[in-house]
Amino acid sequence: MNTRNLKLGITILTISLFASCKSSSEAESANKTSQRGQGGQPSVEQLLTQMDANKDGKLSESEVKGPLKSDFSKIDTDDDGYLSEEELENAPKPERQGGQGGPRN
Repeated sequence: MNTRNLKLGITILTISLFASCKSSSEAESANKTSQRGQGGQPSVEQLLTQMDANKDGKLSESEVKGPLKSDFSKIDTDDDGYLSEEELENAPKPERQGGQGGPRN
C-alpha cells in the first residue's frame, strides 16, 4: 500500500512540474510578444532605449540604423534632424522581411 501511494505521489508531482513549466514558458513567450510592437517590431520605448546613445530622448541620424536610417527624412516630419517619440509613433511600419508573414489568400 505504501509503495502504491508513493508512486501515485511521484506521478502527481511529475505532472504538476510539467504543467507549471509549460505555463511558465507560455507566460514568458506572451510577455516577450507584448513587449514588442505590432508585427514583432520593437516599440518606440525600446528603440529609444537601444539607439539613443546620448540619452537626450530623441534619435539623430547618426544614432539610427536599418529602416529608420534609410527612411530618416520621411520620418523626421518637422525636419529638425531628430526623430522624436511622436515622430517614431507616427512613422510608417516597415514591411516584414523574410519568408514569414507573406500575403494570405
